[in-house]
Amino acid sequence: MPNPINAAPPARACLARGRAASDVAIMQDRLDSICAQVLRHAVSPYYETPVPRLVVATQCAPTSGVATVYEPVTCLILQGTKQVVIGDQMLRYDASSYFVASLDLPAVGRVVEATPDKPYVAAALRLDRTVLADLIASMDPAAIGHAPGELAGFAVALVTEELVEAWAGLLGLLDRPGDVAMLAPMREREILYRLLQGPLGGQLCAIAQEDSRLSRVRRAILWMHEHYEEMLRTAALAEIAGMSIASFHRHFKAATAMSPLQFQKTLRLHAARRLLASGSEASRAAYSVGYESASQFSREYARAFGMPPSRDAERLRGMVQVGAGV
Repeated sequence: MPNPINAAPPARACLARGRAASDVAIMQDRLDSICAQVLRHAVSPYYETPVPRLVVATQCAPTSGVATVYEPVTCLILQGTKQVVIGDQMLRYDASSYFVASLDLPAVGRVVEATPDKPYVAAALRLDRTVLADLIASMDPAAIGHAPGELAGFAVALVTEELVEAWAGLLGLLDRPGDVAMLAPMREREILYRLLQGPLGGQLCAIAQEDSRLSRVRRAILWMHEHYEEMLRTAALAEIAGMSIASFHRHFKAATAMSPLQFQKTLRLHAARRLLASGSEASRAAYSVGYESASQFSREYARAFGMPPSRDAERLRGMVQVGAGV
């Protein structure tokens, strides 16, 4: 079973840590206001907005697990609660916290709190490494936050008033589409600036720097995404990452909560699930993604997704899978 990490208690309880009750109420009111604004524009459950790299998502009821691949992204939940399983880790977060994924990670996410009266509402901003690198170069290194321990490729942290206001500025452009071209780049930089100041700043720095350990692991991950159906050669992956085999294994596990072999298997299973959703037969999907045994595929699929591939295929058809982390 995945290990739960960063489990978020109710939003008001988390927001109250170290803050006066009046500050908590102000921030909650601000989140409610932003949420109402976003709902006016959310024309579909997954809406690619006119603002570059900005996506909003809504759900009126809890969802079953959706297998997807998270791009490098940051996500702010405005209302409701989400659960994400990545490797052997499970994250549960809500409006008291924000999520950052700095690698292209296979995950299973589900909305766990949502109703027609209080739908799940979230905003996600895809991370632009060029913008991040430019911003980092102009910042005082002492202003960039760091969390103890080895850098992971995903994490959650408590939201701040400054970060909420930065998000409010970007999402406010939904009401003023004529301002997007001029103001969106500045407001995107403000969000990234606030993220860099927080405890996940070191993680964001690492993906912006070409020779950091996280970026080197990312090079191997990108190769695996393009060649998941091939036989895994750890020595070749370590060479791509510019590490020894032992070092590569250690840093890969720290970044993804998976071993390279587990990561490849997860990529294969997610790819097979997409094929099943589009109408492929189970055995054909298995061989297409690199399995040599249909029975092994069926066992591993059921272990990962809770039911055999043929039965899951019936449920999947008609569902929309999204990959921005929202």
